[in-house]
Amino acid sequence: MHAYIHALPKVELHLHLVGSAPLDSVLELARRHPDGGVPTDRDDLVRYYEFTDFTHFITVYGKVSRLVRTGADITTLLVGIARDLAASNAHYAEVTITAFDHLNNGMDPAELSEALTGGRKRALAEHGVVLAWIFDIPAGLERAEDERTVDWVLAHMPEGTVAFGVGGQEAGMPRASFRRSFDRAREAGLHSVPHAGETVGPEEIWAAVRELGAERIGHGVSAVQDRDLLRHLAHEGIPLEVCPTSNLRTRAVGDIKQHPLPLLLEAGVPVTLATDDPGMFHTHLDREYLLCHEHLGLGRGELADIARTGVRSAFCGPELKADLLARIDAVERSGE
Repeated sequence: MHAYIHALPKVELHLHLVGSAPLDSVLELARRHPDGGVPTDRDDLVRYYEFTDFTHFITVYGKVSRLVRTGADITTLLVGIARDLAASNAHYAEVTITAFDHLNNGMDPAELSEALTGGRKRALAEHGVVLAWIFDIPAGLERAEDERTVDWVLAHMPEGTVAFGVGGQEAGMPRASFRRSFDRAREAGLHSVPHAGETVGPEEIWAAVRELGAERIGHGVSAVQDRDLLRHLAHEGIPLEVCPTSNLRTRAVGDIKQHPLPLLLEAGVPVTLATDDPGMFHTHLDREYLLCHEHLGLGRGELADIARTGVRSAFCGPELKADLLARIDAVERSGE
């Protein structure tokens, strides 16, 4: 099964730049910026990434994010991420970039755009991985700061930009309040991919769909609490980016055996597997597939279907989609 899972060509649609950084990359940044307060010893950094709850995770994420201060720092992360993606036979990834954090750290707006463009070229040249960008609002800021994110995206629009999102805290941060920013992004041709229903109930998933025009939902696991919502997601073909290890590590789900992923599949909801913040959660994409096989009972055909859903849900070009789907079919046939 290990070999079969690895052989499946994959895409990664829920991946945050800072949280995806391999330990070695974060250690390099921590040593480059020792005033950041992030451990510079590997064992200490591993312990630093043991989260007590979602709020603790957000706090640590913020501290690591503040290490990313230059275009060179961005490139360091992107090359490491592409290397790790290739190791799981992932060929395309949509990386979520919280531009506000980097601009707030003092990075020049043009430097950020140039670093993403340069990092994207290196990812493809060195590791054969196509990277695309989702720019998100970190929930919890003043509305004026939300607009700053949209302003930067519309002004710079780095090559590979495909979508707009919102992440961070959900409690007390209603998705409907971000409608103006999403309207502007969508008018500019960007896809809508907000996080919703990770740590709060299905009402925020409804809001993401109705108010933000969500085409995919980040996490969305609380949808299982609302049968009407499940029917709507299935009927409209709105995929959920499900991240099992992330849900466990942030305590959004208490036990892998109780994870709602099988119920989502049973309801006909499109599901794609993702890692969210693999550097911080000590996981990788092959591991997420294996976890679903070992603990949730998904077989070869179901895992191949999830890989296909990921490809079909991606915002990449039709030629890459067709190639990856054909290769998934070939692996499934050879693995039967």
